[in-house]
Amino acid sequence: MKTFAGVYEKGKFSLSEAIRSVKSLPNFEKTGAIALFIGVVRGETLKKEKVQKLELEAYEEKANEALAKICQDLERREGIVNVQIHHLLGDFNVGEEIVYVIVAGSHRKNVFPVLEEAVERYKKEAPIFKKEYTVDKEGKITAHWISESSSFLKR
Repeated sequence: MKTFAGVYEKGKFSLSEAIRSVKSLPNFEKTGAIALFIGVVRGETLKKEKVQKLELEAYEEKANEALAKICQDLERREGIVNVQIHHLLGDFNVGEEIVYVIVAGSHRKNVFPVLEEAVERYKKEAPIFKKEYTVDKEGKITAHWISESSSFLKR
């Protein structure tokens, strides 16, 4: 089965395209539930700093491989019809969508645990880098790279 996963420049991929690809699967008739995670740019950091924007970059070849592997691994689970992870790259303002994770399965009890695992895995396994721009109380903008994990650097 074709794997639908990858990184895309902002504006080159949409949620509606992802949903259409799920519904056009040859085995879609086995689907009874579709679960969706949409990641958006949060307006403040965990330290309560105001976020101005995020800049997202990736080691694209390796990111595409990692996302495809996660999807293929999770599609082997009982009751799972399809898993997709689509991560956008570029500059994003607060509230903009940056990632879509979709899991289609035979029943809702099958899709939710796989959806959560897919989100946790892409954050740790895909070489996608976030540069966060924050604004302090005086209006000074500071930029720094943030990461959930650098496990991909150990490979």
